[in-house]
Formats: sequence, C-alpha cells, structure tokens
Amino acid sequence: MRVALDTNVLAYAEGVNGARRRDFILDMLRGLPQETIVVPAQVLGELFNVLVRKAGKSRSEARDALLSWRDAFAVAETSPEVVLAAFDLATDHRLGIWDAVVLSAASHAGCRLLLSEDLHEGFTWGGVTVVNPFASRRHPLLDALLKDDPE
Repeated sequence: MRVALDTNVLAYAEGVNGARRRDFILDMLRGLPQETIVVPAQVLGELFNVLVRKAGKSRSEARDALLSWRDAFAVAETSPEVVLAAFDLATDHRLGIWDAVVLSAASHAGCRLLLSEDLHEGFTWGGVTVVNPFASRRHPLLDALLKDDPE
C-alpha cells in the first residue's frame, strides 16, 4: 500500500509550526516503510514556497530541503493526465485546484492514502482516502502500515 504526503506534512517535518509537530511527523514517517511513501511533485513546489515565505529559509536552503525529500521518497509526477483529472475533481467536489492536483497525482501513483491536515478527513477519490495524521483516532489503514506506534 502506498501513501502520499501533502505539503503540510512535509512542512511540519521541516519544523514549520514547532518542534512538537515536527517530532510527531518525523516519528510517523520513520514508522512507515520508506518504499510506500510518495511525494507528489506539486507538494515539492508548494513546500518551496512555505519554506521561503513562512519559515524564512533562503531559496538555496529550501532547494536543498526539497532535494533531500526527493532523494528519500518516490516523486509522483504532475502529468497532463493528472492535471486533467484534477480539473474534474476540483469542479465536481469543489476543491482548490492545487489540492486536486495533489490528490490526482496520489491516485495516479497508486496511493491508497493521502496524509493531509488540509483536506477533509475520510474523503475518498480515485482509490485514495485522505487521512489526517493528527486525528485523535488513527485511520486503520495508516495504523496497519506503521511499524512502531509514534505516540
């Protein structure tokens, strides 16, 4: 089972919004089999902006962080098919276009879960279910993937 990561998850892992969330997400990521994790290319672009604008990192530091994530996990491309499906997703379900691109890329990459704090918990599209990693009750599919309990 593959798991896609949304921008907020990687931003927390980079320390944006504090050490507590960073530590929680890093523990969770360490508990997931590395080969199951996918990062949509759109997420890397969004993360660049977050690191530069919100975290105050230089563009060079942000680029280095993105390259580290790219080296650690598979990257799902934003192909024309992904974008076209995202148009329908955004239209039919009233999602923002960039959220729709992330969800569409996760689906095209064969992911079963998208870890995101931004999208509606439990929303399922294209075989992908949105799971909030901070939910008080961990989703059973995420629970099954974790090697160790990060709590």
